[in-house]
Amino acid sequence: MLSDDTRAKLKKVSTASIATALFKRGLRNQFIQGVVPVAPKDENMVGPAFTLRYIPAREDRNPITVFRNADHPQRVAVETCPPGHVLVMDGRKDARAATAGSILITRLALRGAAGVVTDAGMRDADGIGKLDMPAYFAKSSAPTNLTLHEALDIDVPISCGDAAVFPGDIMVGDKDGVMVIPAHLADEIADECTGMESFEDFVLEQVQGGAAIIGLYPCTKDENQKKYDDWRARTGR
Repeated sequence: MLSDDTRAKLKKVSTASIATALFKRGLRNQFIQGVVPVAPKDENMVGPAFTLRYIPAREDRNPITVFRNADHPQRVAVETCPPGHVLVMDGRKDARAATAGSILITRLALRGAAGVVTDAGMRDADGIGKLDMPAYFAKSSAPTNLTLHEALDIDVPISCGDAAVFPGDIMVGDKDGVMVIPAHLADEIADECTGMESFEDFVLEQVQGGAAIIGLYPCTKDENQKKYDDWRARTGR
């Protein structure tokens, strides 16, 4: 369960800080490769993963008429993704066809989802980008998903951009991309990264003022630690 406190903290930290914190714990492959924001947002995307898995389409199984089926997994995923969750789609990194378009993603947003991520394409990207809800994709793609993809499984472990995503993992997206935090680490990662962000803001201020990096980043000189302690007292950080 993602607490309100942890969600609030993760909304203020960068994916870079999260990547470093996870690397310290031996986790090297938590960044979803090859995805970018459909349109940059000022606030981070944060929420537990709700997953949809695509497999390669086979022509006898994926005529346009399959969308008439009430149990079509793509449609069901949009209608069952819990509020506050992030719909994460395994599109096999194949952006030649869309995994969703603006009508479905608008419905997802109106149902209260925290965001959507696909390692493949999206159609009607301009409309998706205008939504308040964050969305991430590989690139725009006009062809319908049926031309290349078959939506098959909902809320199962998937691969997205070469990262393993398990249902309930905590997804965090910023203007750089999307990180996957194992759910059991979310609270401690949020706490650690909040401190990291504070220190890096201090370091950037020092560098912009002409300070050298050696002994400052990482902080290996007592004088820099003292400066940081004084900075925190002064700024309330």
